[in-house]
Amino acid sequence: MRDRLVVLYRGNRPPATALIERLADTVYATEEELHYLLPGADVLLAWVNITPAIREAWPDDPHKAPRWVHASSAGVDSFLFPALVDDPQVVLTNARGVYEQPTAEYVLGLILSLAKDFPGTWEHQRRREWRPRPSDSITGRTVLVWGTGPIGRAIARLLRAVGMRVSGAGRAPRTDDPDFGTVHGGATLRSALTEADYVVLAAPLTQGTRGMVDAPVLAAMKPGARLINVGRGGLVDEEALVDHLAAGRLAGAALDVFAQEPLPAESPLWNMPGVMISPHTAGETTSEREALVEVFLDNLTRHIEGRPLRNVVDKRRGYVVDGTHPA
Repeated sequence: MRDRLVVLYRGNRPPATALIERLADTVYATEEELHYLLPGADVLLAWVNITPAIREAWPDDPHKAPRWVHASSAGVDSFLFPALVDDPQVVLTNARGVYEQPTAEYVLGLILSLAKDFPGTWEHQRRREWRPRPSDSITGRTVLVWGTGPIGRAIARLLRAVGMRVSGAGRAPRTDDPDFGTVHGGATLRSALTEADYVVLAAPLTQGTRGMVDAPVLAAMKPGARLINVGRGGLVDEEALVDHLAAGRLAGAALDVFAQEPLPAESPLWNMPGVMISPHTAGETTSEREALVEVFLDNLTRHIEGRPLRNVVDKRRGYVVDGTHPA
């Protein structure tokens, strides 16, 4: 008997629907329809990343809940509600492997844009103004990457390759990490913040990381440093960030994620000097959709054949734990 698969989508369905339908009895649900179509499903493919619809549509009867949920994203905070997390029969997987290198490239682009003030150059071009001016060098600058998972590691490797001095911040302090060298924990984190020219956030959003970049952390950062967030908006106290930017303690920020998305038009972040805003696109590429569905199809084949799934999320921690590197 074939599995019943529900594909949650918004706007466009995933590519390769013919292949998906060949492997499972497939129905497609919008966020509004999910409440009616999810009960009794064996598998849920969430082609929508951040949505309350899954929590709201989750069956009260655990026997009617899907046994496997696949997130077409790296972050899974939208999926970590009690009914799913507490049910040991529900396996959660994600799209680990798709977003690492694109996000690392995006971070390098953001650092170069901030250091070279490309937005200012483009504004002078728009005004037809010829304004030669010096810019910062990134070679030898210090970067603290907060989040030592696969995305943080890809960022660290690329920034090291262009001559930046990189360390990490994570749950398990160490001095011999292959990608970061030193990974700072609670005892040395503040001193690392005082030395970093750039602080890059690449951590998942969990109960332990929510609001981790608060006013005291921002105050501990090196004067003139820049903050880059490609993790989750909930990692940062945005009001405190606005205050520190307005006071001139930080030189700028590049923000791809926000506590509320889309970022409200009235947010002061839109017009603050030295701040770059992007609409949660750090990991997106023109080939993203094909790569995402390839990961799911591989896992769907494994599921049908009874083989172990890839990218199984530790639902208590909120991310994939594979034992390759400490967190």
